[in-house]
Amino acid sequence: MNTLESLSFDRRRFFKLLGGGIFVAFCAPSLSAQERRGGGGRRGGPPRPMEVSAWLHIGEDGMVQVFTGKTEVGQNIRTSLSQAVAEELHVPMAAIRMLMADTDLVPFDMGTFGSRSTPDMALHLRKIAAAGREALIDLAKEQWQANRDDLSAASGKVTHRDGRSVDYGALAKGRKLAAMVTDATKLKPAADWTIAGTAVPKVDGRDFVTGQHRYTTDMSLPGMLHGKILRAPAYGAKLKSLDDSKAKAIEGVSVVKDGDFVGVTAANPALAAKALDLLQAEWEGGGGPSNKELHGILRNTTDRGDAGAKIDEALSSAAHKLEQTYTVEYIAHCPLETRASVAEWKDGKVTVWTGTQRPFGVKDELVSAFSLAPEKVRVIVPDTGSGYGGKHSGEAAIEAARLARAVGKPVKVAWSREEEFRWAYFRPAAVIEVKAAIDAEAKLTAWEFHSHNPGGAAIETPYDAPVKSVRSHGSKSPLRQGSYRGLAAAANCFARESAMDELALMAAIDPLEFRLRNLKDERLRAVLEAAAERFGWKGRKSHCGIACGIDKGGYVANCVELEVKDGSVELRRIVAAFECGAIVNPLHLKNQIEGSIVMGLGGALSEAIRFADGKILNPAFSSYRVPRFSDVPPVEIVLLDRKDLPSAGAGECPIMAIAPAIGSAIQAATGQRRRAMPMK
Repeated sequence: MNTLESLSFDRRRFFKLLGGGIFVAFCAPSLSAQERRGGGGRRGGPPRPMEVSAWLHIGEDGMVQVFTGKTEVGQNIRTSLSQAVAEELHVPMAAIRMLMADTDLVPFDMGTFGSRSTPDMALHLRKIAAAGREALIDLAKEQWQANRDDLSAASGKVTHRDGRSVDYGALAKGRKLAAMVTDATKLKPAADWTIAGTAVPKVDGRDFVTGQHRYTTDMSLPGMLHGKILRAPAYGAKLKSLDDSKAKAIEGVSVVKDGDFVGVTAANPALAAKALDLLQAEWEGGGGPSNKELHGILRNTTDRGDAGAKIDEALSSAAHKLEQTYTVEYIAHCPLETRASVAEWKDGKVTVWTGTQRPFGVKDELVSAFSLAPEKVRVIVPDTGSGYGGKHSGEAAIEAARLARAVGKPVKVAWSREEEFRWAYFRPAAVIEVKAAIDAEAKLTAWEFHSHNPGGAAIETPYDAPVKSVRSHGSKSPLRQGSYRGLAAAANCFARESAMDELALMAAIDPLEFRLRNLKDERLRAVLEAAAERFGWKGRKSHCGIACGIDKGGYVANCVELEVKDGSVELRRIVAAFECGAIVNPLHLKNQIEGSIVMGLGGALSEAIRFADGKILNPAFSSYRVPRFSDVPPVEIVLLDRKDLPSAGAGECPIMAIAPAIGSAIQAATGQRRRAMPMK
């Protein structure tokens, strides 16, 4: 059975093939009930649906099949979730097989975003594995008619105090047992972890390094065609006329037209691209504003509410006051793997392989687009070449499915890099207005923060201020925008930490001391002090900056050393201290932090989407500069492992503080404050 076939059977056949074994299920509503419920999942909004009933199957060979709707997009959640199960089930990592993000085989999941996989899914899987372990011990007790206190589980088997043992696989043979997770299910404390909490290498890591892994772009089905889509020359443009005669004249080429949707299929990508170039289309309409008008468009007229008068009073009597505006440009996600999908129709059902962070969300899009019953749509997500919040939607999936239905054969659609730049959504731009006051002792007396457009992530200040008003305002964005790593945290942290630096300068006080003087949060103090100690902040001699932040249960502080030469920033050194509760995998946590910092360098110093008249003006890496190896200085990571606290996610928080830390260092080097990202 080849890879594609192994991904294509239904759930009933799947369990038949698994054979006898123990089925362990988390107690939750049915799939259909979960899907109806929907819900939010963001802090401050509707409660995130927790019916992510992950389950596992223990085969006769002792192998443990784990099911989850989470997607692997390079964050190594396949590994850390396997660690969670192995730890509580008391089996080696090699015994775990994780089946992820197949909507026909796994329980409903809202998606992989918001740093929720570790605090939510890993916790569920730990409970399920713990319940399974206890059920196996009960089976051994019944089989041996033994005293349960004489039994223990370890290394994939149950052992009696007298030395007898039985493998999990043997216990599972010929049995079906539903073991329920209850409030009484006990988990191992982090201090006792032996698999979780260690630097387990990436599961299937060799396949990625050697090129054995098959991304969506690598996939092929028998008889599969390749599709290309005709794109409008500008946002909002409508198709007026189309002459497709030259394209249709090519043998093996099909042209599919449905309203403004036009696509071609051919036996290979080159032939499809040639056919697309031969389409003669006439468009009308379209357009839009440019970067020059952006900040005026985003800025709202704000009602300052009851706090406005109190803040004005504090400003009037302050030893020092600040009133500044900070701005952030749109930036692109730039995933290593662009959007791609393979679609196949059989017996009125469509199966789509695609790289997405929301397989069930894409399934819903397909259900809506083709007016299908939910059981007639299946979405499968191979481990994907990054997402960064940019792959929540199913554009390529719908395009491939439309073409495949029209031509009656499987079709692959893989976006080009230019398409990814032009037609994917962007990280929101921002205009952020800050007013703040401090007294003669450099203590905050007032804080007012209006964030226009990026959202409310990490918007609250961690610093103490007796009078404050913090508000997020939606704006009418001229470009399509959506989720991005950290959401609004990077923008809001940039404005807040930049303002704190400016206040410290006014008060002629060290920026670290100023933060500590206004900070009671002990966890944030701890990362600030840890970063400063590793960096040697007190003994610094060159141009250095510091910043910190809190987001989604993570606490981060960055120290930066740089030089400014001929108007260019040259980074010399970065130190990051990070704390997210009990650490699940220190190696992968360091990778996440380093990756976040490198990604944050782009938004801080170089990345910005340029646009005018409904067109993206820099849709290529030659004109849109992401960080390069030569831009990255030595990066030192300090991890604070709080085994007394629950594990939080780490995919988003570490990006938030690098830009304001760089801004702080630029101020130290030049005497000038850069209030716009990127800080060119």
